[in-house]
Amino acid sequence: MRRITQHSHFPELTLIFITFIWGGTFLTVQYALTLSSPMFFVGCRFAAASIAICLISWKTLKEVTWLDFLAGACIGLMMAVGYGAQTLGLQTILSTESAFLTALYVPMVPLFQWIIFKKAPRFMTWIGIICAFIGLILLTGNHSLNISFNTGQLFTLLSAVAIVFEIIFIGLFANRVNPQRVTIIQLIFASLAAFISMPLVGEHHLPAFSWTLVFIIIGIGLASAIIQFTMNWAQQFVDPARATVIYAGEPVWAGIIGRVAGERLSEYAIFGSILVILGVLLSELKPSFFKRKKGNDSERES
Repeated sequence: MRRITQHSHFPELTLIFITFIWGGTFLTVQYALTLSSPMFFVGCRFAAASIAICLISWKTLKEVTWLDFLAGACIGLMMAVGYGAQTLGLQTILSTESAFLTALYVPMVPLFQWIIFKKAPRFMTWIGIICAFIGLILLTGNHSLNISFNTGQLFTLLSAVAIVFEIIFIGLFANRVNPQRVTIIQLIFASLAAFISMPLVGEHHLPAFSWTLVFIIIGIGLASAIIQFTMNWAQQFVDPARATVIYAGEPVWAGIIGRVAGERLSEYAIFGSILVILGVLLSELKPSFFKRKKGNDSERES
């Protein structure tokens, strides 16, 4: 399997497919919040996802290792924080704005790697971070470049930070654990953490029963299962930088779907969204000039 995928684009194509699914979930979740409270919905979402995967791969749990369990717990906790904060934010901001603010996790990753692992970002990464930061300010509606966020935007930024740590944990464990087992464990942990956090965010009552909500939960649950399993599987074969560029398509799909649904961003916010995507792409760009320079330096040393 590994030899075949290394010589094909199948893993990359699957990541492109899930960015489309991922982009469509923002508007769906926003509608679901008219029928449910945020953390209850997140808990049900991941419970449905974990059940879906367990039905086809529950036998793999018989061979679970402590490392599988640790990886699933760490990733699942970050998922609960990330998706929970994102869902709380969707109560007060547009789904399109949420998608682009969430995309800021990409230029954040090298910053946190610098802080945690002392791995300094490259020059183009800094350029990307600056572009993304300016885009962030424009997206918030602060056209004078003053920093001021509303509650929904702050929750969404917290979501982006949590996704940064989710990606870092996936990278740390990717080649040392079984992706099926870890996907099941992380979804279970994310569901439990979301349900436990309900009283902490003021959710003391369950929403009224609705078949519409049930169908949305099942659909979003299946989408979450596909997204999480595909990320864990494909990142074994796809270079992290290339995967990041592919993930940059997710807010673009969300923006297109939101536009079709009638959402409208201001001109400043549209320009900010473009800067965010540009920042995402620049942060992973490796110009041939720098590659040649590095190669020449190596030749001189030899």
